[in-house]
Amino acid sequence: MRASSLATRLFLSATAWLVVILAITGVVLSSVYTSATERAFDRRLNLYLRTLIAEVATPDEPSEHQFQSLGEPLFELPLSGWYWQITRIDSEKPEVRASRSLWDKKLPKLEEQGAELTAAGIRLGYVDGPEGQTLRVVERPVDLGADGRYRVSVAGDATEIFDETRSFDLYLGGTFTALGIVLLLTTIFQVRFGLAPLKRISESIADVRSGRAERLEGEFPVEIAPLARETNALIDANREIVERARTHVGNLAHAVKTPLSVIVNEASAHGADPFAAKVLEQANVMRDQVTHHLERARIAARVSIVATVTEVAPTLEALRRTMEKIHRDRDVVIEVKADQAAKFRGERQDLEEMVGNLVDNACKWAASRVSVEALLEPPALPGDGPRVRIIVDDDGRGLSAAERAQVSRRGQRLDETKPGSGLGLSIVVDLAALYGGSLTLATAPIGGLRAELALPGL
Repeated sequence: MRASSLATRLFLSATAWLVVILAITGVVLSSVYTSATERAFDRRLNLYLRTLIAEVATPDEPSEHQFQSLGEPLFELPLSGWYWQITRIDSEKPEVRASRSLWDKKLPKLEEQGAELTAAGIRLGYVDGPEGQTLRVVERPVDLGADGRYRVSVAGDATEIFDETRSFDLYLGGTFTALGIVLLLTTIFQVRFGLAPLKRISESIADVRSGRAERLEGEFPVEIAPLARETNALIDANREIVERARTHVGNLAHAVKTPLSVIVNEASAHGADPFAAKVLEQANVMRDQVTHHLERARIAARVSIVATVTEVAPTLEALRRTMEKIHRDRDVVIEVKADQAAKFRGERQDLEEMVGNLVDNACKWAASRVSVEALLEPPALPGDGPRVRIIVDDDGRGLSAAERAQVSRRGQRLDETKPGSGLGLSIVVDLAALYGGSLTLATAPIGGLRAELALPGL
């Protein structure tokens, strides 16, 4: 997908929103799970805390029976990460009792670390333990009146919280990654499916331009149906404009040629009169110029029509039969070899005019043989269309490089004894250029002139 395409823009915008939404959702879920894990851990610590407070509140019980009902062997294992500590804080020298697991260490005070009392009268927080491990601590001050004031703390190894959270994050990341891939594939499908009608309308326009269709056909979604209607209306309007141009060109040709013919006839009637000869000379120049420019206007109007394709082989065969009849008195053999797949992207009348001029010129100068060959060539560059190459060879005397340049100019003739106005090759050059083609002249392998016509194909 190209950076400027609608598909790329839709895909990138959808991907950006998808990444943002999944990232935010992942952070929120991870935070919620971490909080839930901490609350579950805190409930466990609070259970031990309440048990210790109950033990503190019954000082009459023998000391050897106190604090034996916590039911957690980790409190007996040295430096296990699970500790409790009871500190009497109303005496000059604080009395400290602690679990065996704490050994000779002491738990840090949450109060000194700025932890605030909650509504339940406890403090919660993380501290560094004796072995450098992170501990989750719950701490509560207890006032027993005459029996003293105490600070009861219970700590547990926070690794359990971190391991649970890390495991959840890994599962969450893997799940969201898989979900993101599935959603991206779904987005690609949606973009391609949603923009498929635009691709279809583009292909339909290409078919119209190349001549495979005359209009955009088929049903289109309501969002782009107006585009199809307007495109068809534009095609119809283009055809109407071209038809009107043809009519105007024909009318102008008749309007101009008739007065010129009258001028030529009147000047010819005066014989050797120098003035009449000058008028006749200039009238002929005017007639040639009018013919040339009217022909250009006519062929330009035809080239403006879209959706026209001409098969080359049948056209060349028809021209061969016509030229053999026209030049039957010269006994010229016309050979035609055409690729049956070759198609010219233009009107048959224009192809007949271009090739007809070349074959007619070859027949006039050939000694006995004219060869016509049509080839279909693949695109020279990516994005280009195929080309039709039509080669006309004769076995006449041929032309030098200077003569070839002269005859391709408008109205230039090398031999006034040959019939014609001298505009044939000039018209071929102009018409080929209007189609994006070209005409080149060279020496034919059979000895005469080679005229090679390159035109857009299909």
